[in-house]
Amino acid sequence: MRPVLFIDRDGTILLEPDDEQVDDLSKFAFYPGAISALKTIAGWDRYALVLVSNQDGLGTDAFPESAFRPLQDLMLRTLQAEGVAFDGIHVDPTLPDERADTRKPNVGMLHEYFSPDYDLAKSFVIGDRPSDVALARNLGSRAIRLAEDSDPEADFTTASWNDVVIYLRGYARTSRVERVTSETDVRLLLALDGSGKADLATGLGFLDHMIQQIVRQAQWDLELSVSGDLNVDEHHTIEDTAIALGTAVREALGDKVGIARYGSVTPMDESLAHVALDLSGRSWLEWDVHFKRERIGDVPTEMFSHFFRSFCDAARCTLHVSSNGENEHHVIEAVFKGVGRCFRQATRIGDDRGVLPSTKGML
Repeated sequence: MRPVLFIDRDGTILLEPDDEQVDDLSKFAFYPGAISALKTIAGWDRYALVLVSNQDGLGTDAFPESAFRPLQDLMLRTLQAEGVAFDGIHVDPTLPDERADTRKPNVGMLHEYFSPDYDLAKSFVIGDRPSDVALARNLGSRAIRLAEDSDPEADFTTASWNDVVIYLRGYARTSRVERVTSETDVRLLLALDGSGKADLATGLGFLDHMIQQIVRQAQWDLELSVSGDLNVDEHHTIEDTAIALGTAVREALGDKVGIARYGSVTPMDESLAHVALDLSGRSWLEWDVHFKRERIGDVPTEMFSHFFRSFCDAARCTLHVSSNGENEHHVIEAVFKGVGRCFRQATRIGDDRGVLPSTKGML
């Protein structure tokens, strides 16, 4: 399922003239930052881009097609030259008093997007008017309004397309990893900004149970399937799963602009786990967890430290872990939960949305 950006035209991509009709070249101008922002968004290859516009009376003597089409084509050619192509273009020509079901905020033009191919719950309408916000509600999507004054009905309000990019980056942090070797076949799809849904099949029940703790506490969505040489032993499956998951986290984080970077937590029952995380771009693991049991479930206890070391190497993060308690299931579960909670803290897009939390200028 693919999310959609339903994007208004006049007042959003193009500046809207006082008479609210772009029908002459003298009135044609792009909204500041729109081209570069749309180029960035298109480069993510996450969203289907759909143009949705009301053009009052288009095709009438008051607004002939000959006045509209050349400027529409100029806008589309300019955007295409920057790598921005729309997956759909929907223009309603009716007047407000006609109350057509195709006119925003109604969804008559957009029935094709109510299908299993599109994820409307993770989609956005971007526009400058209250009708665009209302369209988002009618679609079951989120709303971004380009306006100077805050709109409490919108999910986000700004007059800056750069802010829109930063805001959307928090919803675009996904990655797909396929790691295939002679020993394992690992395939996963990760969304950092999810709801804690996990569909896991590593072949090791206890490993599934532990990774589920990370996913739930981090509020990721993760689909993971692994086919490994368990007829040999568990080592390759656990190691390669950790490498693939760490790689997915690193790729989904992208440039890390706006993240909190750090996380720390201490949880579970009689067990106390201290976990600290730094998304530093450097891999390091400090591990102070000891077991008396050789196995927990179907996982050798010696593999837990190896899992996190492999994960840290691939994710390029620093992780400090210590845990102790009476029940060793609780001891290690507290660690996985703590790691998940740390990632929820550290990957959060904070109030300083455009800031990279590093004096080096990179992470």
